[in-house]
Amino acid sequence: MRRTEAGTLTRADLADVIHREIGLSRAESAGIVERILHHMCHALSDGQNVKISGFGSFILRDKGERVGRNPKTGVEVPIAPRRVLTFRASQIMRERIARAG
Repeated sequence: MRRTEAGTLTRADLADVIHREIGLSRAESAGIVERILHHMCHALSDGQNVKISGFGSFILRDKGERVGRNPKTGVEVPIAPRRVLTFRASQIMRERIARAG
């Protein structure tokens, strides 16, 4: 698989794999990648978690309001409640990463 200089897998890389391994045109392959990512983003923005078996889960978490501290001045500042996105790798993925490293 082709990788960029920084070792990052991109949308174009994913589309290229679909093009080579499935034989769809480059435009169709890119469209599939875009549609998958669109559906994932839409589900997350609607408050749904996204689970891809064998890969991992994108989980939304609501964090409550809390008091933080400015590291330079030490002054306490309120941190507003917010929703954050976390990723939890599946057990299969964690094992593959551990073997590769």
